Amino acid sequence: QEKLVESGGGSVQAGGSLRLSCAVTGYFYVSYCMAWFRQAPGKGREGVAVIQSAGGTRYSDSVKGRFTISQDNAKRTLTLQRDSLKPEDTAMYYCAARWSGVSGAWYSDVSYPYWGQGTQVTVSS
Repeated sequence: QEKLVESGGGSVQAGGSLRLSCAVTGYFYVSYCMAWFRQAPGKGREGVAVIQSAGGTRYSDSVKGRFTISQDNAKRTLTLQRDSLKPEDTAMYYCAARWSGVSGAWYSDVSYPYWGQGTQVTVSS
C-alpha cells in the first residue's frame, strides 16, 4: 500500500536550517514524481520542489537557491534540505507523489493523488 510519512518539522530561527524527510512505502520511485508542498495559514497549497523519476529537479522561485530536494532510493526516503530559512517559510509541509505520465504543472496540487499527513515548520524572526 502506498504511504508517505513526513518528519523533521519544528521551530527554528530565521537564517537557520532544517531538513524534512518523507518515508515512502509502496510502488513509488519507479515512474513517479515526488514533490514537496507547503500551506501557510489562510493560504492555498504551494508547490515547493519536485524531483522527477529521471532525477531532474525543479523549485518554486521563492525557495530556489535555499532548498534542495533529493531522494535515496535504497532508503526509500525523500528529503528537503532547507537553508537560510525566513519567517515566510512558516507552513505545514507535505510530501506528495504522482505518476510521471500525469499531465499538469508539477506545482499543481490537484494532480497529486498521494499525500502525507504533513509536518509543521515555524520560523521565527
